[in-house]
Amino acid sequence: MWKSPKPEDRPVTPAATPAATPEMKKEFRPMEAPRPADNFRSDVAHIGKSVLVKGELSGSEDLYLDGEVEGSIDLQEHNLTIGPHGRVRANVKARDVIVHGKVDGNIHGTERVELKRSAVLVGDISTQRIVIEDGAFFKGAIDIKKEAKPAAKTEAPKAYAAAASYSDQGSLTPQS
Repeated sequence: MWKSPKPEDRPVTPAATPAATPEMKKEFRPMEAPRPADNFRSDVAHIGKSVLVKGELSGSEDLYLDGEVEGSIDLQEHNLTIGPHGRVRANVKARDVIVHGKVDGNIHGTERVELKRSAVLVGDISTQRIVIEDGAFFKGAIDIKKEAKPAAKTEAPKAYAAAASYSDQGSLTPQS
């Protein structure tokens, strides 16, 4: 009465066959290769923890710096990332500057400067955009620059306005 039935005593029921379901077309999307962390991209030059550079450091590619630099860093049109072991005693010029380590010197980022929570910066910042994470140490001044507008775009409306004012007069000859 209270015993469970033995498996051979249970009635055998055939497995239910699934009803025909309409096939849904799946959109084929090629799988993108996973992107490595920005700090370790193959198109970025690396300076390791044990490297010490004294003097001027310049280049025409992005740079990940985890060593030490004394002097100046000039990467005008490129990005500079100072890693968590990076120690810089230099003035820095780059398009985007991301600081995880320590910098003693001024930073000029033409587009953006970002101080991560582990950053220590003693010096001034000059940039268009700035990000300072909670926990970052910063002692210095910040100068936010406005985006430089190309001169060619501002010249065209002036020339057009001048031409329109001449055409309103009916002729380009001076009237007496």
